[in-house]
Amino acid sequence: MTDWRAVFVGFVVATVLGIIGLVVPGIGQIAAGLAGGFVAGYMAGGGLGSGFWHGLLAGALGGIIGGLLVGVAVGIAGLAIGPIGGAVTGVAGVGIFALAVAISLVMALESAVAGIVGAAVSS
Repeated sequence: MTDWRAVFVGFVVATVLGIIGLVVPGIGQIAAGLAGGFVAGYMAGGGLGSGFWHGLLAGALGGIIGGLLVGVAVGIAGLAIGPIGGAVTGVAGVGIFALAVAISLVMALESAVAGIVGAAVSS
């Protein structure tokens, strides 16, 4: 059974560290995803499979939210340019969607690995 509290806390940790990682060099987005997955796996406990699952969900949630934010930012920028910009960003939407999916997959996989480590430490 999924412990949504662990997933949410892992997502929040990854998000906060990701924001700090944008401002403070050296932390980076990869470290944020690893920390969020570790926290989700540690809180959920219950073995390596559980840690994998909870870390995966925390990372995927972060990736989906991040991808949506990138899409909204590009859409707003396109609308600010005018009708031509709106058309260009509409065409670029397919590429943005592919980028968002790739970001989600990378964040989910790295968080899943960290979730395994977190579950192993909690046991």
